[in-house]
Amino acid sequence: MAYPLRMGDDARAGGFRELAGARAEQLLGRVARDLLDSPSLGTAIGRALGARSKAAQAQEAAMGLLNVPTAGDIERLTRRVRSIGDRLGGIEDALARVEGMLRRHSDQLAGRLDGVEKELAAARRELADLESSRLEGPIAVSRDQEVLLRATQVG
Repeated sequence: MAYPLRMGDDARAGGFRELAGARAEQLLGRVARDLLDSPSLGTAIGRALGARSKAAQAQEAAMGLLNVPTAGDIERLTRRVRSIGDRLGGIEDALARVEGMLRRHSDQLAGRLDGVEKELAAARRELADLESSRLEGPIAVSRDQEVLLRATQVG
């Protein structure tokens, strides 16, 4: 059979809980302080950390002897691969820019090359004509060219 709680009982129960909680906190704090102040606990913690470090070193050495990469090795390799990937991405971008520039300028270069080829062909024809006329006899020159030739021969 449940007895109904009165208003005052409820308040007393809450106060008891608060008092018990505060007392438990004080006890836990004192125990923690005593444990931390204990030289034997500090020594034990130091030894445990030292043993952990030695175990990690032994594990790493054993993995090295078995040629099994450690997590650190894999992490370094991953960083290196990412770095190389970033560099290759930059090179690909630069090559794409160069390729685009070459495409844009290829028409201009082709036009210039055609012009040079035409001028070269014309120069070859003129040289062939001069060669054939030299074999045929004296070259006919205009009066202005004759005056210019005489002026350069005198000077």
